[in-house]
Amino acid sequence: MKRSDLEHLIRAAGSIANVRELIIIGSQAILGSFPCPPPEAAVSQEADLWPPDAPEKADLIDGSIGEGSPFHETFGYYGHGVGMDTAVLPSKWKSRLVRLQNENTNQIAGLCLSPVDIVVSKLAAGREKDLNYVRALFKHRLLQPAAVEAVFPELNSSTLELIKPRLLRCVAAAR
Repeated sequence: MKRSDLEHLIRAAGSIANVRELIIIGSQAILGSFPCPPPEAAVSQEADLWPPDAPEKADLIDGSIGEGSPFHETFGYYGHGVGMDTAVLPSKWKSRLVRLQNENTNQIAGLCLSPVDIVVSKLAAGREKDLNYVRALFKHRLLQPAAVEAVFPELNSSTLELIKPRLLRCVAAAR
């Protein structure tokens, strides 16, 4: 996915849900911080979109521009309407959101998770594709392990126990 694709999804989802703000949760939130990420970080054709002021409209977004929709078939990417329970995040994640709002989004704000919060979420999920994504961010030096460790105090102990060994493996594999 390219940044212009994410901007299109923000514009479309905001219009469909009649909201002025969406939170971008998944891997493609990286496009808020890095407009041209390495290819390994931009392979997804999906952006996870949460309308915080109208969470009940996530299904409307999913049904209108989601996987298998005419939108998806036309453009080759799609928006997945989600809820906040989709991701495990540090407690202060909202303070690190990255605003993506411009003419291409029709001034609808896409509030993208910061790279550190994306990585915490991916490490918590622990799927192979998530760990590959994390390794790519470290390999291309888009994020330092110390930045992830800095948010450890914001995590509960069970999440911390889960992600610490995964972080160490990803860092070692990225070298």
